[in-house]
Amino acid sequence: MIYTVTMNPAVDYTVLVPQLALGKVNRTEREAYFFGGKGINVSVVLHNLGIESTALGFISGFTGQFIRQGMQSLGIKNDFIELSSGMTRINIKIKSDKETDINGMGPSVDRDSVAALLNKTKALKDGDCLVLAGAVPKNLDTKIYSDVINSITAKDICVIVDATEDYLLNTLKHKPFMVKPNRAELGQLFGKEIHTDSDIVFYANKLQKMGARNVLISVGNKGAVLVTENNRIICRDAPKGQVKNTVGAGDSLTAGFIAGYMRTNDFDYALRYGLAAGSATAFSETLATKEKIEQVLNGFE
Repeated sequence: MIYTVTMNPAVDYTVLVPQLALGKVNRTEREAYFFGGKGINVSVVLHNLGIESTALGFISGFTGQFIRQGMQSLGIKNDFIELSSGMTRINIKIKSDKETDINGMGPSVDRDSVAALLNKTKALKDGDCLVLAGAVPKNLDTKIYSDVINSITAKDICVIVDATEDYLLNTLKHKPFMVKPNRAELGQLFGKEIHTDSDIVFYANKLQKMGARNVLISVGNKGAVLVTENNRIICRDAPKGQVKNTVGAGDSLTAGFIAGYMRTNDFDYALRYGLAAGSATAFSETLATKEKIEQVLNGFE
């Protein structure tokens, strides 16, 4: 079973404002609500590919119920912990001549709720896969992802981490199967600006020396670089197409990579399938469907 953990999920409120005028009243031409968060997005794309997962994490308030009900309506298993106070955050995505995001903070998570999450992850079994992805509520320690992994260290579980800064660095001592920063996040980990593939490989190798087995770095519309535990460097350009949406593209890359690797145990295919999934989301209004992924994959050399 695949489990995804989303510590700070969100309801994305997406609005189309053709010409945003600051300091004035603006009216939308189109609006929509989506439930999300990086781990949840991974679960949704896996579901679209016919792969079962269970979504874990924290929810609260009416926005949290919107997420739970949305997952249930799709038939995606979830075992969220409901907080006693606060409200799952709302992220505002303004689509105009320039895209603007306003992301909410989210609720505080109490110690009992953290303990409840760790009890759930302790129940994972050998052969399971655990995806730790996304932002963390500000009141939680930067070791929270490390604490989750520590709860399963005695088991043979494939751990994938998509987090930033110390939240990621603190997991490396546990030797996760894969970490997935994007290029900007990779630079932030080392206080450097990264411009070239050779820079990416250099700092990916540093992450491997610190404990990561495999490092997947997404580079937006330029594709991705995978540095594997058997010393392979695989660089692939992204498929070409009209970009309509960037929200969840990186999470779709993660889901596609997992699906591809589960199917073939082959890094080349997994990266190719992951990029097809990420691009399929970028070419769609919502998260990629299986049909769209297969369409992109078929035209992807």
